[in-house]
Amino acid sequence: MKRRLPPLLALRAFEAAGRHLSFSKAADELNVTQGAISRQVKLLEEFLHARLFRRLTRQVELTSFGQDYLAAATSALDVIERATARSLSEARVLSVSVLPTIGALWLMQRLTAFMIGHPEIRLQVSSSLEPVNFKRDGIDVAMRVGKLPGNAYDALAPQIDFRMTESWDDVIVSPLWEDRITPVLSRRLADRVGPVATLADLKRLPLIHNLRRPDCWPAWFRASGSDMADGAGRIDVGHSFMAVMAAREGTGVACVPTVEIENLEWRDELLRPFELQVPSAGAYYILYPKDRAGSKDVKLFAGWLVDQCDGV
Repeated sequence: MKRRLPPLLALRAFEAAGRHLSFSKAADELNVTQGAISRQVKLLEEFLHARLFRRLTRQVELTSFGQDYLAAATSALDVIERATARSLSEARVLSVSVLPTIGALWLMQRLTAFMIGHPEIRLQVSSSLEPVNFKRDGIDVAMRVGKLPGNAYDALAPQIDFRMTESWDDVIVSPLWEDRITPVLSRRLADRVGPVATLADLKRLPLIHNLRRPDCWPAWFRASGSDMADGAGRIDVGHSFMAVMAAREGTGVACVPTVEIENLEWRDELLRPFELQVPSAGAYYILYPKDRAGSKDVKLFAGWLVDQCDGV
């Protein structure tokens, strides 16, 4: 049977106003205007076909019906508040540190599905490019990009110079995906300047450089067999997210990791004019401390994250 419930925002406004016997104090508590409280109370009165307050010159007072309804509303909201507090206290907190660009362009659009599927886990998500310190920062799981100690890497490949962790002692690492870079520009820019199909075409366009990954363009040109260094102009940005957004706005051509653009909702706005994707000297990994390896929640999130990377 369908419930006949009043508008819940109006009920909350009425309960605060009735408890304070003041629309202005209710407005302060709920961080809205006094007019908003008045409108919500009026909406509730219209829904109930009954007056809840008598409006006096400088104050309000509850009608007889309003007193009864306030008692019922307060009791119901108290029950909801206690149940909410109990749920939050029982939720298992998992602290996750992710890369800013991957977090903004790739991960956040997927986290809702994880949270719906696992309401017992309360995620605390932060973003950073800095090497993770699990003990100091209280981090359970980290996503980072870089080189593994002891591995040999191609000196001519695009270099990734980020340190993933301050110490590899007692840190477990699992691969997520390779880092491959390629040029990208907006279709609007291509429509404006004409086809972009050859290296010579790049000379007509500004090239967007990520100062955090300064080797991307030089390494890509080396892999393409060209000694070309720049285009018609140079635009420097602070990190990869800004490079992708600048490309989207038609500012120029960016050279970015493919993972950052393959799953964007607006990826059709972008054009990858060259097939060449150059593997970097480094990759993306998930890291967690050894003492958290037995955690059910860490295993669950790490497994889910790896599943999200399939096909990327």
